[in-house]
Amino acid sequence: MSATATDTQTQLPVGTWKLDPTHSSASFAVKHMVVATFRGSFEELDATLAVGEDGAAELIGTVDASSILVKDENLQAHLGSPDFFDTERYPQLRFASSAIRRTGEELVLDGELTIKDHTHAVEARGTITDPHETLGGVIKIGLNWNAPLPKGGFALSNDVKLTVELELAQAEDGE
Repeated sequence: MSATATDTQTQLPVGTWKLDPTHSSASFAVKHMVVATFRGSFEELDATLAVGEDGAAELIGTVDASSILVKDENLQAHLGSPDFFDTERYPQLRFASSAIRRTGEELVLDGELTIKDHTHAVEARGTITDPHETLGGVIKIGLNWNAPLPKGGFALSNDVKLTVELELAQAEDGE
């Protein structure tokens, strides 16, 4: 499915744009124990932005769930377990855009994020600087693990902030 860049004032650059993995990143942040923010990242990701002459655009991005990186090795193993990402059964997180809107440097992507075979509608907001792209958004995802706190509430928030920074280079003919 292709999306159309709806702002005719500022179109996305035409062509196929591939991820530069050296200059791109995917990370997350979630409140832990109500007061602290826990952060992690994924080391392996891929993305392609295809923009047609007619303005139709589609961004597809994937993350290797087993490439998760956090400061604690034991926690890293737990995040790969069925309690969280279940990387053996669900090796990949995937985003596919359904609409892309650009106004100047502001970029809004509507799409679907799939984690553990559960697909969530998301809106990602960010900026674009030709030919680089930075995206980010706040979404709600359902994980199977959480721990109740003794005085109420849970150890982890259900609000997870994903930050994806993509540097894309125009693909050579034939790629």
